[in-house]
Amino acid sequence: MSDSSPESYKNYTRKCLMIFLAVVCGTGLMVGTSFAPLASGPRIALILAIACVNAFLVASYLMHLLTERKMVYVVLAFTVVFFIVLMGLTIWAHNDMPHLKGV
Repeated sequence: MSDSSPESYKNYTRKCLMIFLAVVCGTGLMVGTSFAPLASGPRIALILAIACVNAFLVASYLMHLLTERKMVYVVLAFTVVFFIVLMGLTIWAHNDMPHLKGV
């Protein structure tokens, strides 16, 4: 915010309030979806999609990451790749059970 006029602060505050209300509504939508009469798989996918939208709103607007430089995006991309690899390894190893003798 290079402009420090009272109008720019009002606009900025209004924008942050709208993003906050959208995040609160998204959270309520996630809770409501958890009680929806859907199968487990689609319900979880829908909740994760809403959570991704909430995370994008918080990270991009409230944390000001849309206006940051290239280094922030490189670190965020590395974090996303690292998270996806860890989740993939977790899912891949989900059915690996140790073979215990005598059990």
